[in-house]
Parts: sequence; structure tokens; C-alpha cells
Amino acid sequence: MRKHGLAVAGICVLLLAGTACSDTEAGGGGGGQATTPSASTSQSGSPSASSTPDGSTTPSATPTAASIAVVPAKGASSVQPNKPVTVTTTGGKLTAVTLKDDDGDKISGSFNADKTQWTSLPQLKPGATYTVSGSAEGTDGASVPISSTFKTLKASKSLKASVVPLNGETVGVALPVQIFWNNPVKDRAAVEKRLSVKTSVPVDGSWHWVNSKQVNYRPKNYWPAGTKVTVNIATQGVNAGNNTWGTASRTIEFSIGKSVVTNINVKKHLMTVTINGKVAKSIPITAGKDGFTTRSGVKVIMEKYPVKRMDAATVGLKPGDPEYYNIPDVKWAQRVTSSGEFIHGAPWSSGSQGSENVSHGCVGMSLKDAQWYYNQTLRGDPVIVTGTTRLMEPGNGWTDWNTTWAKYKSGSALA
Repeated sequence: MRKHGLAVAGICVLLLAGTACSDTEAGGGGGGQATTPSASTSQSGSPSASSTPDGSTTPSATPTAASIAVVPAKGASSVQPNKPVTVTTTGGKLTAVTLKDDDGDKISGSFNADKTQWTSLPQLKPGATYTVSGSAEGTDGASVPISSTFKTLKASKSLKASVVPLNGETVGVALPVQIFWNNPVKDRAAVEKRLSVKTSVPVDGSWHWVNSKQVNYRPKNYWPAGTKVTVNIATQGVNAGNNTWGTASRTIEFSIGKSVVTNINVKKHLMTVTINGKVAKSIPITAGKDGFTTRSGVKVIMEKYPVKRMDAATVGLKPGDPEYYNIPDVKWAQRVTSSGEFIHGAPWSSGSQGSENVSHGCVGMSLKDAQWYYNQTLRGDPVIVTGTTRLMEPGNGWTDWNTTWAKYKSGSALA
């Protein structure tokens, strides 16, 4: 009987050993080794589970502390400002991340869906020291601090923007957004990718590079009256080429006023003002005489002066020349070209207004009409001049509207 009992016990041991081998194979552990969850599994927060005899499941993963990796590495120097900073954790999730420079300015960033990684915007300042701080929580429930510093490379030249219009300004329907750079831009595509325009109503528009130091934006057609516009110049950290790096970003918000479109027929000596689609007034005018012909084309009001001194020396005429003039108090003057064409009150030419052209290129009218017109317009309103063979030169003022839409769009570095 004892031998029989031992034999039965031996059979049971063999059966149990066979079962153990079968479980190991099912788990994929060659050579009889047990397996552990992969890194992606532990990051996703879905640990493996084993079954118990009653059919319930229990986690098999062991709680772990959070492990943190920061790129660029702690103590790194000459980091490129146009590269994002990443903070990654395994064995848990990130609870807070802050990235700021030595001036205390913060760089925005975002978490992925399961908060195992945080990525900053690629908009670091050149020549700055950055600190990464925050915390992560492991699956063991313990909080782990995040602390790292690095330095960005120094730029030989900076890139900063001056902008038309002014922030908060209300402008006319033809105003082109104009960005003037303090240094030439070699990589125009990289810079243009950092520029965006948002509007309160749908507007089809395009950037157009005038030269390496200026880029403009205009819509296909005039801005709709009342539109709210936001221009985001996110150029901090951009590589403009030739070791020129963006050192600042800025946002400009402006509004479009009512639609005021002016048509001037030089041959007929007549100016017609249309406001919000309806003719508001027709005004008799005088324009440039022979030798001082007023240019034809689409002009844009650039500046407005209640009173303006007009000195012919600014257009090359010197004292002693029979055509020279120097008038200290020209009223209701509105500039439409860089070369010196204005629309203004001209009481000295009242006998010629509506019948002949006697000016040095400006459009003149009575003081009463000039004041009324001045009060209707905004910087950025269009003035369309016809009736002469002398055409607007590119760049002689805000001349964007004298270019076809197809050609204007082709001036984008991303076209």
C-alpha cells in the first residue's frame, strides 16, 4: 500500500510539472522565463492581468516610480531655438511642466493624450538659459520632481518686426498688412510659416515678399467692412538664415472700418466717394498739370494731417525755380504716394476745380469738401485714379492693389 501511494504522488508531481511548462509557452517566454509588460503598455496605463479560479482578474504589474527624460539634456549648450523641448515619463504620468527663460518668460507646450509626454512650441530665445520644472507621478503614487536647465545658441543677428497697422487701429478696406524686418531674411519660407492671419469672417488672402526685409499680406478683394483681424508673428526662435534668429514674437489686432472707396477721374476733374456701396458725394477737383501729371492706379491713404507744410524741395524743386512752392498750412492733407501726392484742400485753385488741372500732382478741392472727405476716410482706404498715362510705380506708396491676384500670390515663399 505504501508503494502504491508513492506511485500516485509521483504521477501528480509529473502532471503539475507539465502544466507549468504549458503556461510558460502560452506566455511566449522561451526557455521557461516569465514575461513583463512592454514600456508602451505601462505608459498607456493598461497593465496585464491574470485570472484567478473564481474568474476575477488582478493586476500583475508591480507599481513603479516615474522615470523622467528631458530633451535637450540637462546642461546642454548651443541648443537650436527652433527645436521643441520634450519631457517624457515612463511608469506613470506627468502632472505639471513649466519651461521658462532667465527673464521669467514662459514657453507654451502641450501634453499628449495619456500625459506621458509634454512638447513645447519651437520658439526659444537665442542666447538664453532655460529651466524645465514640474513633476510626475509614478504608478506607485509617489511624486517625482522635474528639474533641468540648458542654454540656447547665441545669434550673430536678431530678427525683429515692425508692423503696419498699429495694434488696436481701425483701418480702411484696402490696407495691406506690412511687416518690416530689422535684418534681411534668407530663409523666407521658414519665416513665413511662422506668420498667420485670422479673421472674424472668411477672407482669402496671401503673403507677398516685397524684398528680403519686407513681407505684406492683402486679401484677394478688399477687406469686408467691420472685419476683426489678428496677425500672429510667431517668429521667436525661427532660423531666418545666416545665423539670424528670431528674438521675439508679437500679435497685432486691428479692425476694418466702413467701406470708403474713392474714384478720381483726372480727365473729368471729378472725384466720386462711395460709402458702404452707395455714392455719398461727387466733388470737383483739380489734378496735376503737364510735367507734374497725377499718376493713375490704385492708391491707398497712408497718412492724414489736419495741417501739413508742403515744400517743393521734397520733390526736387529748389527756391528760385518758377515752380517752387512752400505752403506752411495746407489743410486736410492725405498722403497717397511716397513721392508726395496728396489729396487736400486747395483754396488757391478754386477757379480751376472741376475744369482744369493746375497742380504739381496733388488732387485739390475746396476746403469745405476737403474737410468733409477727411472726416470720412481712414488710413488704408483705396483711391482709384484714372485718366492719365502716367502709372503708379511699384513701391511708391502702398501699391499692393496694382498687382494681379495670381502674381501677388506667387510672391509667397510657400506658393
